[in-house]
This record gives sequence, C-alpha cells and structure tokens, in this order.
Amino acid sequence: MYTSFFGLQEKPFAITPDPRYLYLSERHAEALAHLLYGINEAGGFIQLTGEVGTGKTTVIRSLLEQLPGHADVALILNPRVTPAEFLLTICEELHVPVPESGRGSTKTLMDLLGRHLLDTHARGRRVVLIVDEAQNLSTQTLEQVRLLTNLETATTKLLQIILIGQPELRELLDKPELRQLAQRITGRYHLNPLSAEESAAYVKHRMRVAGATAEAFTPAALREVHRLASGVPRVINVICDRALLGAFTKEDHRVGGALVRQAASEVYGRPIPAPWLKWGTAAAVAAAVALVAVGLVSLWSARKPAAETTQASAPAATPSAEAAAPPPVQAAAATVPVPAPEVSLDELLARHANDTTTEAALAKLFSLWGVTYEAAKGRGCDQAARQDLECLFQKGSWAQLRTLNRPAILTLTDDVGRTHQVVLSSLSDESATFEFGGESRQVPIASASRYWFGDFLLLWRPPMAVAKALSPGMRGAEVRWLRESLRTAQGLPAAPGSDAYDDDLTRLVQDFQRQHRLTVDGVAGVQTQIVLDTVIGATGSPTIVSQVAGG
Repeated sequence: MYTSFFGLQEKPFAITPDPRYLYLSERHAEALAHLLYGINEAGGFIQLTGEVGTGKTTVIRSLLEQLPGHADVALILNPRVTPAEFLLTICEELHVPVPESGRGSTKTLMDLLGRHLLDTHARGRRVVLIVDEAQNLSTQTLEQVRLLTNLETATTKLLQIILIGQPELRELLDKPELRQLAQRITGRYHLNPLSAEESAAYVKHRMRVAGATAEAFTPAALREVHRLASGVPRVINVICDRALLGAFTKEDHRVGGALVRQAASEVYGRPIPAPWLKWGTAAAVAAAVALVAVGLVSLWSARKPAAETTQASAPAATPSAEAAAPPPVQAAAATVPVPAPEVSLDELLARHANDTTTEAALAKLFSLWGVTYEAAKGRGCDQAARQDLECLFQKGSWAQLRTLNRPAILTLTDDVGRTHQVVLSSLSDESATFEFGGESRQVPIASASRYWFGDFLLLWRPPMAVAKALSPGMRGAEVRWLRESLRTAQGLPAAPGSDAYDDDLTRLVQDFQRQHRLTVDGVAGVQTQIVLDTVIGATGSPTIVSQVAGG
C-alpha cells in the first residue's frame, strides 16, 4: 500500500524471516559463525538461545543458505512430539525409508538412523540436526536426543545437533536429570536485543534493502523505535510497518517520533505517552512535594521562640568554616575540557569522497604492503600478482575479517546510495579503523555495520610461487611446506617432511581449521593458508588485529 509512496520495491518490515534482510550486527554475525562452526565441527551439541523476536529463525534461514556442500540437514520446527515421532521426523527429513510397521518403534527408528549415518559418513558427508523452539522438547525427547550422539565411529561422532530456543531452554538443560546432555554441549551462544545504535542501523538497513534512497525515519523516530521495541527486531518490524502506514495516510514522507508512538499505541493496544511527559509528571510531583515541605518548615520555624530563631540565623564565621568552603563553581567549570563533537561515518564519507574511489583505496592498500599501485598500469589484482601478491574478493562478516587478519578494502554505501571504497587498517572488538587519504578514523562497529553489506577485497602473499588450494592426494614442495608450517603452528617438534598429502596431514589441517573456526574440510585453501601464515609469521604480512604475546 505505502511502498510506491516511499519509493520502495517491497515492504521492508515483514515479520517473515527473509535472509536478504538479515542485519549482521556483531551479535548476529557471531551467532551465525557459531552455527557454521558447529556444522563443520564433529560431534556434540551447539546451543543458541535468545528472547522472542531477536532473530533466531532468521539466522537459521541464513545458515541454511550458507551450508557447505557436504552437509545434509534435518530441520525440525515443531518439537512438541513424542520420542518416536521425533525420530520419525528426522528420518523423513533425511529421506530414510521407514517401513509402516516400524514407524512407532523407537528401536527400529534408531537402527535405521544408525545405518544411514554410517553410510553417509562413509561417503564423506556430514549430517546436522537443527531443532528450533527446542525449549518445547519434553524431558523424554531430550533424552532421546542425547542418545542420538552415541551414534559414532571409533573416532568421529556421526551427528551434529544444534538446539535453538528461548532462554527457557537454558533452564530446561540445567535440570539434574538432563546433566548428561548438558555436559555434551560444546558451544553456547545467547542472542541479545539490539542496542540503540544497532536498532537505528537495523531500520535503515531494511529500508535500504527494500529500495529506499532517502531516510524516511527521523533521528527522533529511530530513538523512539528502540525505546518502545526494547531492541527486539520483530517488534521493531511491527512498529515501523505501522508507522510507515500512518505516514502514508497523512501523506508525510518523513516518520517522526509522534507517529512512532501512535504506531506503538496501536500495536500494544494502549496509549504510549511521550518520554518527556513522564519526566514532566515526575518533576511536577517532586515540585509539589518540595513546596509542601517548604511550607511545613516555614510553619515550624514561625512557632519557634524569636530569640532562638535569631541565634540560629546568625552563626559566627570561623576560620575552619571558611577553610571548608568549596571552591567557586566558575573556577571548577573552567578547568573541565569540552569534548569535540563526534563525526558520523556518513559525514566522513561525504567529506572524503575523493579518497574513497577504487583507485585511492587500492593505492592505500598497496602502500600498507610496501608495494606500489599506479592506476595507469592496469587492473589492481594484475599489478598485485606482478609483485607476488594475490587478491581475495568475497562477502563475509566482521568475525571473518578478524580471522583472516589482513587489511581490506570494504565497500560502504552511504545514506544516499553512493558506494565508497574504504581501507580497513585495524579492527578491535568495538571499533574499526578506516583510512581516509592521510587520515585514520576509528568508527564503532555498530555504526559501520549499517554502511557495510559484507563485500571486501584483501591482498595476501602466497607461500609458494603459485597460489592454489592444497588437498588430499597431492604431492610436491607446497605439501611439504604445509606439513612443516602446521607442525610449527601447533608447537609440534620438527620431523622429516613428506611431500604427500596423506591422512596424517589431513588431520593436522582439520585440527588447525577447527582451532581457528575455519571450514573443517581438510583442504588447505586460501583462507587456511592466510591464517596459517599469520600464526607462524612467515611472510611478515600486515595485520589488522593485535596479536597477544604468547597466544
């Protein structure tokens, strides 16, 4: 109804989980990384919890779109079933044939699943069970879930289980009778509501994905959205949808705080006062109490003897009283420094538009590697190759940038839809450092996330002359380098290096990938080689994350 009025291609705040609209706040990016890590990690449980509406289901949908090719997934969305029905649902999800006579037999279903998992493992595939709304599982079904992890070979668990639910899931797993299951949980992550800054970035992100080219929500409206939705994405969606509809009916292209409060009133079914009204009421009550108190004191003072009042009102000044007097307010205020106003990333992008071109970004990135880039000499990646460097271009997250630990060019989109190429030179838990010409500026990650949709380009230096993935069955000097480097990285003693990519080397690669939260496939691809180079410091490559001594 209101989409064309705001220049949108579709409704931006539908409550159905659409991975295209996934806003990768720091919390969501870490949650997704935990799940992807769980799929590639052998055995045990991964537990993801969060309040209603914090985006758990959307994260699941995004996870399913990023599944590795060797994974088979059974997704259970309705866990209010008996143990036999639970096992039957898994068989149906994995396309395991079940005879009619065995559909109600727990033993038959477990035997069928066991044979299927062994066959799948023999074909080099992984099986992952994802249970949504897991807080609704009965104790008996959870015990059956635990028994599923007993399906294993001598060295490997055959089934990876991911339990996703509301905070009640944590309380459920704390029960004494489920302690055996709780002890098998190898990873726990809790999805918190969005902060005020993240809520604003979330709204702008969804509007931009839907096709918006101008800001529809005023800063005051965004503050009200966070206050009234408490940072819960689903509630933000409902309130913003109603607010856009309200603005459309009034033919107003801007949504203000009053419209957001009106929308929230319709959602909650009760009047929502402005925040200043609540403060004003409290102040009025406090003033009334103060007036009553002053009146009572005045009345009490008038009834005291005149002599006593006079004596009390004229105390003698003493040196000690003068010494105890506080310094003048003006002098104290004059020594307090006034902080400079913060500059938003959007303002920085506008101010440094000439420094955020592809050519300027490549020149800065090359300089961090100590090599030169000249726009007139052809494509940047071709110039990098002539200087023993390789390009890696892909879509990822802040967590992935930390893992790769290399300076990168990020593609940022400003509030009017212009794209900027900006060099990321440093990354901490809370902020990212961007290079604008000769100026370095720190920006909170939550702020930068609303401008960055995951595209990045980085340079890396291959350990050998030719950059290529190394995989089981290969032979050569590259394989010998890989074996020796892995032993160094993991603190193992030097040993005569074979040039064959055998089972022993595959296990070393998998252990390294598992330790650094890479895809655990036993193949030493680009990302594995980059991280390995960082750990052993072989090429002296520039990094963006400070390394802890001895870590």
